[in-house]
Amino acid sequence: MKSAEESAESRRLEPSRAVGSVKQRPLPSEQHRASRRRFWLRLGVLFLATLLCAALAALYPLLARGDQLLEATWQNPWAFGLLLLVPLVFYRITLGEDRGTPRLRLGTLEPLGHWPVGLRVWLRDLPGVARAVGLGLMVLALARPVNTFAPQTADEEGIDLVVVLDLSGSMHDVMYNLPDDLKQYIDRRPAAIRPTRLDAAKAVIRDFISRRKTDRIGVIVFGKSAYVLSPPTLDYHLLDLLVSRMQLNLVDPTGTAIGDAVGVAVARLRKSHAKSKAVLLLTDGDNQGGQLSPQYAGHLATTVGAKLFAIQIGEGKDAVVQAGFDLFGQPRYVSQSYPTNPELLKELATKTGGAMYVASDVKALQASFHDVLNKLEKTRFEASTASFEDLYRFLLLPGVLLLALDALLRSLWFRRFP
Repeated sequence: MKSAEESAESRRLEPSRAVGSVKQRPLPSEQHRASRRRFWLRLGVLFLATLLCAALAALYPLLARGDQLLEATWQNPWAFGLLLLVPLVFYRITLGEDRGTPRLRLGTLEPLGHWPVGLRVWLRDLPGVARAVGLGLMVLALARPVNTFAPQTADEEGIDLVVVLDLSGSMHDVMYNLPDDLKQYIDRRPAAIRPTRLDAAKAVIRDFISRRKTDRIGVIVFGKSAYVLSPPTLDYHLLDLLVSRMQLNLVDPTGTAIGDAVGVAVARLRKSHAKSKAVLLLTDGDNQGGQLSPQYAGHLATTVGAKLFAIQIGEGKDAVVQAGFDLFGQPRYVSQSYPTNPELLKELATKTGGAMYVASDVKALQASFHDVLNKLEKTRFEASTASFEDLYRFLLLPGVLLLALDALLRSLWFRRFP
């Protein structure tokens, strides 16, 4: 027979068996397995969201310039190093964001025994994915992909022209009657400072270049010696930039080597096959210095079939030049005499079949340029041009849109509190 103590013990255990029908709390191992399942499900959703955002972001650049982006030349390859930051940002604003979530200590977690549910819970990493992919696209845009189109060859009609510009000291003389359409080519200065002969010549040359489409133009500058600023070319943008930067101290201004300058210009036209070849000489003085006489330079021009058009800037009178500033900061002008030789210029022009002009003001100088062009015949030549296109905007636009999507989602659908 059972003892009284055993009977009492069995009676105490019976209520415990009855309670066994009530649902028991999951064991710690079961909680761990459920947490791991949710983690892997989150990784799967995160992977799919990343693929979706990347595909949508790449859709526009691939449809617009897909083949060109694959063959593009990246002008700033150092920017690719910034791509190393994208995975860090991606982790920090997705999985790593949970570490920054505020915590609240409670006495019991029984009321929070169920996991949060709903679509927003599973898509809470979508704003972070959009931000990371957008950042990657902006880094690629910073690398600046450039597409180079194949050179296109076409028959063009134009002339070969070399402009020879005097940079001697006499080009300090003041010029008057500046047309309004040329003021955009004059450097900004106080109203009291008048434009010089060099300012006027640069403005007229730049205006002349801007009106050309199929004429190959070269530029020679000279003072005591002659130098090639640019050989005959169709790159008008480069020509305009070079002419705009010309200053009187660019070469030695103590001489006026007209013969050397014309000789250098003729050498640049020697291999030209154009029917119309011309040297446009702009000077305001007489030949001084140099190793080549102007007459022999004119003979060389006739040998290669080039016409010389001489434009004398000024009428040969005393020049008015700026000589510093007075006590009140106003420019002070004095009169100086510089030698001129219009007979020499006329001789060179007549010998080569060209013409000679005298430009007393800026308007006359501009008219002389256009008259020279009207007198020249045009010829057909083969021109090869290549063009470039920046492709960064096709990466920048979807990148900016993804960053805007991130901000919009966080402020509306995925707001966090606190």
